[in-house]
Amino acid sequence: MKANTLLIFGALCLLLSLASFTKPPVGYKIGDKVADFSLKGVDGKNHSLAEFKQAKGYIIVFTCNECPYAQMYEQRIIQLHNKYSKLGYPVLAINPSLVDYFPEESYDEMVKRSKASKFTFHYLFDKNQGVTKLFRPSKTPHVFLLDKNRVVKYIGAIDDNPQSAAAVKKKYVESAIEALNKGKNPTPAETKAIGCAIKIN
Repeated sequence: MKANTLLIFGALCLLLSLASFTKPPVGYKIGDKVADFSLKGVDGKNHSLAEFKQAKGYIIVFTCNECPYAQMYEQRIIQLHNKYSKLGYPVLAINPSLVDYFPEESYDEMVKRSKASKFTFHYLFDKNQGVTKLFRPSKTPHVFLLDKNRVVKYIGAIDDNPQSAAAVKKKYVESAIEALNKGKNPTPAETKAIGCAIKIN
């Protein structure tokens, strides 16, 4: 009896030990190929990467309505889309926020925010975080730049100054796109995203 108890105890200890070394879920990394997705936009239609037939790449931005950092970057995200969508790099902005925790991030509120701020890019609602869980962004805003084959080439911040567009010294996303257009890998390939933490269930 004692032997059986010791065996069971030993097995439980082993399981707990293995669990302690289990790595937390990680999202797409540099060099990973992104699976296509389809999410509802504020225009009432579903949008995917596949619809951009002539894309040279994709600027995926995880952002939201109420985060102060996301709001500070709204005009810069609009400018990125206006400048680079013409060159084959559309912006697809994804709201990863859980409405149960943040009612101000609901689809209806996204529609209002998009109209008020005059978004020119697709603003997509990830209701159940299905896409967010694949990417695993940590902040809003958080950028994933993909090449035409949907391979991740850059992850991180839009630039080096959230507070002031006028004071920006390093435009990370723009520099990364320029590198891709020259057939090179962006340097740096990753920067630290600064913004509001994203809660992922």
